[in-house]
Amino acid sequence: MELLQEVANISGKPGLYRIVKPGRAGVIVESLDQLHKREMINANAKVSVLKEISVYTEDINKATPLGEIFLSIRKGFGTKVELDTKIASNKDIFDFFAKIMPDFDRDRVYPTDIKKIINWYNILSENLPELFESKEEEKEVDIKEDKGVVKEKVKKEKKK
Repeated sequence: MELLQEVANISGKPGLYRIVKPGRAGVIVESLDQLHKREMINANAKVSVLKEISVYTEDINKATPLGEIFLSIRKGFGTKVELDTKIASNKDIFDFFAKIMPDFDRDRVYPTDIKKIINWYNILSENLPELFESKEEEKEVDIKEDKGVVKEKVKKEKKK
């Protein structure tokens, strides 16, 4: 979920954006859609990096990071959430989110927040699928590569 550090929501603009690099007057972003349009965002714009967003829980001192919520959605609902956020009632939205995060604070988390999370998940799942690759797969590859290196060293020593 380290890629969430590169993904941002820009207040007043629909969708999500990948942060490309900082510029003189702001930041250059690329839209996470089929167009991949690049544009300069003014330094005064409110840019929220997804890695820094978390959701309130019933415990006042605790919040769940958005990355963990996305992984829970992936485990429970696969690559796409079929809930239509435009026509779903608030009760349906809260029931859906309770399946993913049962301990979320219903007083401080609004239905619009959950709708954004669902829409963001669908955008990321479609346009940035490498975000959801598990760390376990990466560790297995590293271990296999390390074993191969060790075997090569052992073979070289036997030749001497």
